[in-house]
Amino acid sequence: MTFSQWLVFILVIQVIHFLATFKLYQRAGRKAWEAIVPIYNAVILMKIINRPWWWVLLLFVPIINLVMIPVIWVETIRSFGKNSTKETWLVVLTLGFYIFYVSYVTNDAYIKDRSLKPKNVLGEWTNSIVFAVVAATFVHIYIMQPFVIPSSSLEKTLLVGDLLFVSKFHYGARVPMTMVSAPFVHDTLPLVKLKSYLFDDRYEERNTSIWNKFQLPYMRLPGLQDIARNDIVVFNQPADTLLDMNDFHPDRNYYKPIDKKTNLVKRCVAIAGDSLEIREGYVYINGKRTVLPERAKPQYIFKVDTDGQQIPYEMLVERYGYREGGFNGKEYTLVLTDKEAELIKSHPAVKSVTKMLTPKGVKDAVFPYIDSLDWNMDNFGPIYIPKKGDELKITRANLPFYKRLIAEYENNNLSVAGDDIYINGKQTDTYTVKQNYYWMMGDNRHRSLDARKWGYVPFDHVVGKPVFIWMSYESNASGIKNKIRWDRLFTTVGGDGQPKSYFWYAVVVGVLLYFGSKFYKKKKG
Repeated sequence: MTFSQWLVFILVIQVIHFLATFKLYQRAGRKAWEAIVPIYNAVILMKIINRPWWWVLLLFVPIINLVMIPVIWVETIRSFGKNSTKETWLVVLTLGFYIFYVSYVTNDAYIKDRSLKPKNVLGEWTNSIVFAVVAATFVHIYIMQPFVIPSSSLEKTLLVGDLLFVSKFHYGARVPMTMVSAPFVHDTLPLVKLKSYLFDDRYEERNTSIWNKFQLPYMRLPGLQDIARNDIVVFNQPADTLLDMNDFHPDRNYYKPIDKKTNLVKRCVAIAGDSLEIREGYVYINGKRTVLPERAKPQYIFKVDTDGQQIPYEMLVERYGYREGGFNGKEYTLVLTDKEAELIKSHPAVKSVTKMLTPKGVKDAVFPYIDSLDWNMDNFGPIYIPKKGDELKITRANLPFYKRLIAEYENNNLSVAGDDIYINGKQTDTYTVKQNYYWMMGDNRHRSLDARKWGYVPFDHVVGKPVFIWMSYESNASGIKNKIRWDRLFTTVGGDGQPKSYFWYAVVVGVLLYFGSKFYKKKKG
């Protein structure tokens, strides 16, 4: 919704609140007008229901307010003697309109000093669960979010089965845009496999559906740092606006809100303002070959010719770092780093090792899908990464580079008539970029669906920065001892040198805290 639409919506809510509660305010010894002044009326209501003033702040936090509003409805009717389970369900199921009945039909007196202690075990459990959900949702949205590595695109740096904590505050926490959605889940409810949010996914309906009107505009809290080259970043996939994510045809027939697009994790190899080129599989930034951190392990598909001789599987895994591939009776197809490829050459059975690169000049289906370009996944570019404030020169020839940026990411009406380009109804040959863009790629160069397929990643799609691996498991292993990758527990994602596990430090701290709390309680008691 636009600002004016949100303003009208809020004013309507204020009028409904006033009509539903002004009589209750009067019964509680307050003035009727106090029920209609925005924000002030909420502060007064907290006094009436004997709850702290800071609950008002929670009403302005998206997603959390969906939990808090029903809680306040319940607390309001209980302040006027409506304590039964039936009445609690009535006020929730009627979306608060049961308060009109309490206000206009009943004459129950205001209970000034009512007990806030639950009357039974079920009530205690309900209170605990509600506020645990509120606290956890706040942490999940604004501080730290758990994340599971779903694919091998960063293999050997982050493994499939790594469970991460992703910091929201490093780059600035993004305020949720989808107002009506379930907490803790992304785009699908578990088990039932239904959408976790209310939104019309049909592209042609995205600006007309009533549910789409309840989208908040993009907002982000200040961050501690900017995205740097070679940072590992979690983001929403920009091209996840299709029924089939592998179909990159530019025409859209399906739409998701930004914060409900598929979460991905890749390495940011180029930042806004950079010029990127890929030569023979290596990334060059502003004309210089990029130097990756020690922990980064770029890898490629290699053909290892053994003339039919097999190398023991254990040796492939332990000595040469083999992760995926196969043997066709003559040669191996292995995914290796350059260092591992050099190492395997020393095996007596190996006749030759060949990196399987697509030669320069051989055309592949890559961004920006221009027939005249002979780019491919291994020889790509040069391409400029737009930054906020850039004034781009746009022509019919280079429009495929910027079409999605202008129309989708920055929400403009873009049309073309002959060689003339129209943005928001005005003919133009320039466009000023509104936000920074980034180029995200996987370290597993030949096993990564990344920016080479769908182009720039807008900053408003950035979710956060992975900082910590708290658990890691190998799904194909047998037995808990083998399933858990013990050396990866409690390791940091970034930093210099090889990853170091802090698992046993955490165990010791946990034990000390446990016995320390028991000792404190015993001494206090």
